[in-house]
Amino acid sequence: MSDQAVPGTRGQFGIGEVLAQLRPEFPDISTSKIRFLEAEGLIEPERSRSGYRKFGAADVQRLRRILTLQRDSYLPLRVIKERLSDDGSAGGTPDRSRDDEHLTRRQLLDGAGITDAELTELEDYGLIRRMGRLYGTDALAIARAVAALRQYGVQARHLRAVKAAADREATLVEQVVAPQLRQRGPGARDAATRTAWQIADLTLRLHATLMESALAEAGLASASLRLGSYEPMAPMTPSLAAEPDESRGLRSASGR
Repeated sequence: MSDQAVPGTRGQFGIGEVLAQLRPEFPDISTSKIRFLEAEGLIEPERSRSGYRKFGAADVQRLRRILTLQRDSYLPLRVIKERLSDDGSAGGTPDRSRDDEHLTRRQLLDGAGITDAELTELEDYGLIRRMGRLYGTDALAIARAVAALRQYGVQARHLRAVKAAADREATLVEQVVAPQLRQRGPGARDAATRTAWQIADLTLRLHATLMESALAEAGLASASLRLGSYEPMAPMTPSLAAEPDESRGLRSASGR
């Protein structure tokens, strides 16, 4: 049950290492569950400059306590969160210096130019997640992209498949580099990070090629336009931006 680190040390473990520590006691623990607990504000791991979650021993201890309360006491997360707050098991006082890297709800709304209801919708569909009461800078990029897509009739509910695909691809990358993360030699973590981004880059290239192939099958091939190599077109006028069919939703470009 003891952690292989000095309690309170932050940013020592990647998510794969955390899973390896907890699975002997909690076989059902997964990357998705840890992300969900973070989205619900029960844990607040640090983030590296490249966006990876970085857990300290205190974070692992807090996760272990949350999972124990769920398994042994059948408590809902709301009650667990209150209990942790009451007994001081939050793993230390939050580092306020991290706030500069995050956005308040008002800052996100103003920066993305969306309404409170629209942001709530993005959260409901899992496209944007809070970290406690704050939002990461990636939330701003996501909100702006969704706002731009909305002018073409694409709504947040249509993008759930995109989010699910991104989560699956990220999990694949994490699984591939997990053995490197478990190595303790000098430079092992940097090597794992490089590998992860190389795999991610190749995955994105494959995704772009598959998208272009699907558009070509739909008769929308273009010799001059390629994903990432063109200037965005001017916004469509309301008369041209077809409303999605509420009964069927948007169909894929290939009609499948």
